[in-house]
Order: sequence, then C-alpha cells, then structure tokens
Amino acid sequence: MEPPPERRQEPPALTEAAAEFLSLIGPEELERCLFAETLEVVAAGAQAGGQWWAAARWAPYERAGEPVRSCLLVQAGSRSRQDGVPCSSTLKAYVTPQLETLEQEEQERLELRAHPIERRTHMVSHQHGMTVTKTLREGEAEQQHRSFSYSQVELRGLLPEGASLLLLRVLGCQRAVPPGLTFPTIDTEGHLCNSSYRALGIQQQVVGSADVEVFVIERAVHTSAGISTVWHSSFLSSGRLAQRVQVGCPMLMLLQDESVLGKTGGVEPRPPFPKQPLDWEEDIQLCSWFLDRKEELQASHAAYIQQHPELRVLLADFLQALLLQQPPDPVSFAAQFFAPFARQQTPETPFASVGAASPLPRPTPGHPPAIGE
Repeated sequence: MEPPPERRQEPPALTEAAAEFLSLIGPEELERCLFAETLEVVAAGAQAGGQWWAAARWAPYERAGEPVRSCLLVQAGSRSRQDGVPCSSTLKAYVTPQLETLEQEEQERLELRAHPIERRTHMVSHQHGMTVTKTLREGEAEQQHRSFSYSQVELRGLLPEGASLLLLRVLGCQRAVPPGLTFPTIDTEGHLCNSSYRALGIQQQVVGSADVEVFVIERAVHTSAGISTVWHSSFLSSGRLAQRVQVGCPMLMLLQDESVLGKTGGVEPRPPFPKQPLDWEEDIQLCSWFLDRKEELQASHAAYIQQHPELRVLLADFLQALLLQQPPDPVSFAAQFFAPFARQQTPETPFASVGAASPLPRPTPGHPPAIGE
C-alpha cells in the first residue's frame, strides 16, 4: 500500500455552502434524476462519431459481512474516435442517497492496433476511509498497479464522477447553483483536489429542428498540479443533458433526439442508451455466480452419465458410424440412425454402418425399448 500521492496545494475541503446543499437533497430531487440518456459525440462541424450515455437507478449494494444496502447505481460510458483511434470509457458507481460513494470503477481504453492502452481506477470505501487502486496495461506488458488510501477526515463531502453526475442532474432540475459550491474529488491521477460548480445562466440551443432554452453549469476540477479541467453541461428543465463539452476539447456531446424534449424525468428516453458489452469476468458478483453455476452443472451432468453407462456405448456407436460413412448431411443421418429408438416404430437396419444388429430389444407398441437391458 502506497501513501497518497504528494499534493502541492492546501488539502481540499468541503465548503459550508456545499455541505448545506447536500443536506437539503431529498428523495424527490433524487427521483427526478433516475433516467437514462444518450448524446451523440461529434467533432466541430462534423458528423456524429460516437455516443455518450448515462443512467441512474436504485439498486442493491452487497458487500461481504455487511447487510444489503439500497443505493443509487450510476453508470455511464462512451465510444468514439480520437485522431482516428477507437476509444471507449465506462463508469460504474454505487452512491448513497446522501451522495456518498460506496464504490466506483472507471475504465478507459485506447484501441491502438499494436499497442492498446487500458487504464482502470477502482475506489472502495471502508470504515477508515477509502482505498484507491489504479491499474495500467500497455500492449502485452505486465499490468502496473498502484494502491493507496485516504482517511475519513480527508474525504468529507467527496464527490467523484458518479456522484457528480447525480449532483449535476439535481442542479439542472433546480436551474440554480448556490454560490461557493466546492467539493473534494479525486482526479485522474488519484490526487485529492477540489471541484467547483457555478451557473453560467440560461442560453439558447438547437435540438434537432427545435430551439430550446438550456441552463448551463460549469464544473471545474482543480488538480494538485495547478491545472484545471473544465466541463460545460447544458440542461433541459427536466434535468436531461442537451450538451456536454470539455473546454478546449474538439469533441462535444449533443442531444439530437427531439422526442426527449417532452420528457419530464423518470422515463426512459427513446432510443435507449446503446447496449454495452457485458464484461462479466471483471464483475466479481457475476463471475462468482457463473463459477457456482458451472460447478453445479458439471456435477449434475457427471452424475447423470454415471447413472446411465449405456450413453457412452450409444454415442460411441453413432460416432463410429458417422466417421465411417461420412454422410454429406450429418443431421439427416442422425435422424435415420436414431429412428429405431423412436416409440412405436420397428427398426429396419439399426447400426448399419458397422453391419451389426442392434444390441437393444425391438420396441413393442406401448412399450419403449429398455435401454441398458
């Protein structure tokens, strides 16, 4: 376990205005934030080149040795191209109704042909604070890991990416940002730093063929290295995004589906966010369920075969006949081969491939052949 990365500025702290605002967020505000949305990723003056999506819903959160908790599951992802190189990112976070992050995982991947790069950041809270683990894989090289922890005192009011998406939706619905709204967060390098939110006012934006009013919020992450990363997010009155852009980046995310303009929150937009590949091997719970089910099926299959040794003889005869005759249509051959075993049917030339008579008794009406007799 490494110590937290060295910081060059005063430790980030939750402002009084931010603490008061968090305490005022209730169930009604959160319910309005539970929906999925999709934006098109475009370059300035270019066609759509990808998609960005985000969704929030209630979900159970399980941890070994602890009772199941009901919390908010926040997921987001994007697929696009950077300088012609395919890239993707995913976010999955479990957040309490008080916007405390229980666990969060972010993944970024650059699909370079000869040298793909994958970065992962995993955060998990515990009674002493939070542990952050960063993983980097470049090409075929061995994965690099860094892991360090922060204390509860340092993390008061922490608002990483998942919780920040919820906060932005709440602010977008209220169409107001209290002054002095600053929270601690963790930047892409794992440093603790400040993130600030401020309103940029009402602006006009075109969505499809409609001209709509949007409320613009600026979120800035002030890194420990003295560099600020700034996003401008434009919200409809429903709290849904109409535009999202990182200042200085040529790519932006735009809403292009006019049908969303009639949404009031809490309803899935059309079309829904794109289906994402299920990386079940990286999901501890899904992987555990898969392995348990796999072992259960293997044991059941082995027991059945052990109880019916005639199966091996039957399949061996069929495979031998199939390989000797090599029929052009194996399916039709299988139907003919196993036809004698059908109910109420007299076999004609069973096991013809080996020229041997069937070792099984001929079936009689109302009485199927007794396999293994």
